[in-house]
Amino acid sequence: MSKVLVVTSGKGGTGKSTVAASLGAAFANRNKRVLLIDCDSGMRGLDIMLGVSKSLVFDIADAVSGNCKTEHIIYPCAHTEGLFLVPAPQKAEDELSPEVLSQFIDSVKNQYDIIIIDSPAGVGKGFETAVYPAQACLVVANAEPTSVRGCANVRKRLMELQKENIRLVINRLSKRNFFKLNFYPDLDAIIDETQIQLIGVVPESAQVVAAIQKGIVCTADSKALTAFDRIAGRLEGESLPLAVC
Repeated sequence: MSKVLVVTSGKGGTGKSTVAASLGAAFANRNKRVLLIDCDSGMRGLDIMLGVSKSLVFDIADAVSGNCKTEHIIYPCAHTEGLFLVPAPQKAEDELSPEVLSQFIDSVKNQYDIIIIDSPAGVGKGFETAVYPAQACLVVANAEPTSVRGCANVRKRLMELQKENIRLVINRLSKRNFFKLNFYPDLDAIIDETQIQLIGVVPESAQVVAAIQKGIVCTADSKALTAFDRIAGRLEGESLPLAVC
């Protein structure tokens, strides 16, 4: 039976979907069978990141409405064996309810080791749908005040939804800019403000961002890739360092 994770953020632009896709690849590289579910209705992007946009015909709304079979909306990643994608609906009005998403996951969960749900940014209706079936919640933040405040709001809403397994990912961290901008004295200040336990720090990497937006494999930046592997390992209960930058 799968472990179901959701990747969230308090605001757009944190690299949340990059984290979801890269974490999925990290689990797949650990010989896990991984299903990514894009829940950002009307704004889907994981199909581009995973190199399947040209072959995309059906999305999750088609399956739940009976327009196609479930297997028709599960697309293998073009460059990572063991990684699969369920695209979000193309139209925002086709957004799923929490119960329907949960039913869909129940129907496929025995086929995968890990299911990762990419939530829309913020805490709206789509967020509640994405969070509903999750056993663990990852909140993605950048080291800037607006992003950190957004994470605190996400944590509050997750607690209201009775989600207790909540972890923080600090993404796109540049040590030089962190100390130059001086928003926070250290990472502990970010953790204190969000009140979320840290599970990983991903260093800033233009190479990872560029590669994933092209739907190709990135091998140029070992620190960022190592960070995602460590997050995957920590989620599996391994004792690994938090940061690689």
